[in-house]
Amino acid sequence: MSLLNPRTKDLEFSGIPGVLAISLGLPTLCVVLHQLCNDHYHQRGLTIDLDELTNFHGLSFSEIAFNGQVWTYYLLWFFGLVLFDTIIPGTVKKGVTLRDGTSLSYNINGIQLSCLFVLALATRWQLTHGSMPELVFLYDNTLQFTVVAVIFSALLALFVQITSYLPLSGSNGKGTKERILAVGGNSGNWLYDWFIGRELNPRIGPWDIKLFCELRPGMLLWLLLNLASMHHQYLKYGQVYDSMLLVNLLQAFYIFDGVLNEEGCLTMMDITTDGFGFMLSFGDLALVPFTYSLQARYLAREPLTLGAHYIGFILGVAFVGFYIFKASNNQKNQFRQGKLPHLKSIQTERSTKLLCDGWWSLSQHINYFGDWLHATSWCLPTGFITPLTYYYICYFAGLLLHRQHRDELKCKEKYGKAWEEYEKKVPYKIIPYVY
Repeated sequence: MSLLNPRTKDLEFSGIPGVLAISLGLPTLCVVLHQLCNDHYHQRGLTIDLDELTNFHGLSFSEIAFNGQVWTYYLLWFFGLVLFDTIIPGTVKKGVTLRDGTSLSYNINGIQLSCLFVLALATRWQLTHGSMPELVFLYDNTLQFTVVAVIFSALLALFVQITSYLPLSGSNGKGTKERILAVGGNSGNWLYDWFIGRELNPRIGPWDIKLFCELRPGMLLWLLLNLASMHHQYLKYGQVYDSMLLVNLLQAFYIFDGVLNEEGCLTMMDITTDGFGFMLSFGDLALVPFTYSLQARYLAREPLTLGAHYIGFILGVAFVGFYIFKASNNQKNQFRQGKLPHLKSIQTERSTKLLCDGWWSLSQHINYFGDWLHATSWCLPTGFITPLTYYYICYFAGLLLHRQHRDELKCKEKYGKAWEEYEKKVPYKIIPYVY
């Protein structure tokens, strides 16, 4: 067995049963959430009308999944962004050192691309005098775009699965043509590896598929879906309510913060550890845009006036959450760069240090707590009529708990006794004094 690519022994999600359940269940959830928030379904409390939930208003599955116009627009969107991502100049940054001793180069051009994207939106607004037919089409065909994105993400995962078996065109750092596979995605079971992701960093030339999908098509489509909902509310009611405006502003801030600070993704688990398979492809391209925009779509047909005091409270929650998230991450990054030598830490046998001071004395993942708190501010503008619009923070909590568990297992194996000492000093996992 290759030392570069050890065989995966421990399967996540209970192996094949879990992988199948997620691969079928989450796409179904995307459709269900859309149905609960369309213009024909009025959600109140926990009551669900099953007949209306399965009512696609005369559309067959083939008309939803294989709409030629929707496919054309989606492919133009995806590959247009690929083109801009590769031709727009940026700053070249190196990623983490890989198992073969090399590090990949990334073209960091989020600022330039964001400026071009905003300019294009402003230009279309001016040329169409605010009618924006693209946003109308996107809102009216959100279900079709959802299903198309799911199918495309499955095909993309299949593509990178196949190419992971092909040798590199040139040699790697070990002097072979062997690709670097994800430690968790080299089980030998084709379905499991397709889901988890077999290759660590699938690329076509210099274009990195994983980083691109992480920050470009899904994130920016999420922004467009929010704008389409706000545009629909304006056309329907003749005004944009403060709740809709607040959701758009809070989520746009988060989206652009991610796109503009893409360099920070180079050290995230998604990039450094996880392979790129259906789990990430579907999450990036379908789950993020079509479920994270749920609050805006709900408010498009259920307008809500918040008032200054409640808006102030929501902004306070958003600020506190974002401050904790940013301040804690910045502190850890500075510590790793040797800029904060006065902070307490635990020396490991791997010549690294575990930070247990400052923000990181409060919990092992204090940044997760800040991120979750910030996300809560996106749901609060929808009021408390239905729990539907709080889906995101429930899902996000599950995601963060899963990440924390994976990180804990990895750190126990990696750091041994040093990790045991660390857990005694920092006993809380995410929420200080709670969990």
